Order: sequence, then structure tokens, then C-alpha cells
Amino acid sequence: MTPRFDELIHAPTRLSLVSLLAATDWAEFKFLRDSLAMSDSALSKQLTTLEEAGYVEIRKSFIAKRPRTSVKLTAPGHEAFAGHVAALQEIVARAGLAVLPDQVG
Repeated sequence: MTPRFDELIHAPTRLSLVSLLAATDWAEFKFLRDSLAMSDSALSKQLTTLEEAGYVEIRKSFIAKRPRTSVKLTAPGHEAFAGHVAALQEIVARAGLAVLPDQVG
């Protein structure tokens, strides 16, 4: 894993979104919206930005005549996220900061 700071992922909303997607295979639009407390339009905008970068795949379908949108992180998305996390860890390590499990929360 090569640490690489990613400006696109670093934006707080997108970082939260990508971290949720990294922990699952496919995620429903509604789950993402509710988990991040975002409006439909704000989430759609962020997903479009990530899709244009090739970081997410968006699948639209119908279940019982209701539209359903699902999203997954692509392989390049996983790689970019892992590289970004590694870069952040390097930054923290250089600062001499360590987060211990008992300090979280």
C-alpha cells in the first residue's frame, strides 16, 4: 500500500461516505443518506463526484415497482481510500501522536 493523500476523498462528507462504503459490498442509497444525515440531493451530488472519479459504481433497479439505488466502492476506490488512510496515518505518526484504544470515544 502506497500512502497517497487524496484531495477528492479528503472532503469530510466524502471521507465519511467512502469509509461507509469500504466496510460493505453494496449499500442502499437510503442507508447512506440516513447514516450520514444528508439530503437526497447532497448525497447524489457527492456520489456523482465519486462516480466521475471512478471510485464508486451506482446501480439503479426497481423492487416492487419502487426505484432502488445501490452503491459500491470500486477497486480503484478501495485503493484510493486505503492510500489516503495510510497517508493520514503517516501524518499523525510524524506528529508523534498516537490514538490508544482507551482514548477513543
